[in-house]
Amino acid sequence: MNYIFVLLMIWATLAKMNTGSSVVYTRWGKETCPSGAELVLSGFTGGSWYDHRGAAVEPLCLPKDPQWGVYKNGVDKWRAFVFGAEYETQTFTGSTVSLQHHDVPCAVCLTRGRSVIKMFPARRTCYSGWKLEYQGYLMAGYHSFPAGTQYTCIDSNADTLHGGQSEKNGMLFYYVEARCGSLKCPPYVEGRELTCVVCSKE
Repeated sequence: MNYIFVLLMIWATLAKMNTGSSVVYTRWGKETCPSGAELVLSGFTGGSWYDHRGAAVEPLCLPKDPQWGVYKNGVDKWRAFVFGAEYETQTFTGSTVSLQHHDVPCAVCLTRGRSVIKMFPARRTCYSGWKLEYQGYLMAGYHSFPAGTQYTCIDSNADTLHGGQSEKNGMLFYYVEARCGSLKCPPYVEGRELTCVVCSKE
């Protein structure tokens, strides 16, 4: 019996020490990774044009050092397109108003010793047993634009791209606010912007 107990204790200790697992995620709105995470790449946020009906939904973190395969220069209408991304923050309060029309950076980050990564909307802290990677505000495309978009957690202390060009449009990020009805209020509040956190777990 004692032998089995010792084996179980050794197994539990080894499991805690295991650093073979890791998670990779994108930190939207920042060029760097949080403390404890390794920077894989710092890039440009890209996506589809805000009013293209055939738009791709998810944003991309595009590297600053692209590599090319076989290519043909010149715009061809029989293609999908990728553009840059901009913040649309003019109706919010505080320092985020200054982000208006600026280009959105991104960072791909690797955290070792974790096996699960998850974005939780409407939270400022992680649930018990989870580790905070970053916190932010939930953003997405404007509700009446034709292009479909994806809810994205933009860092609450967002940066802008150096050398970017203002008001060139592309994929546009607007704050997401709650609307009551099928969404229960309370606990949600009509017209209140939603926060978000990205959390990891062993």
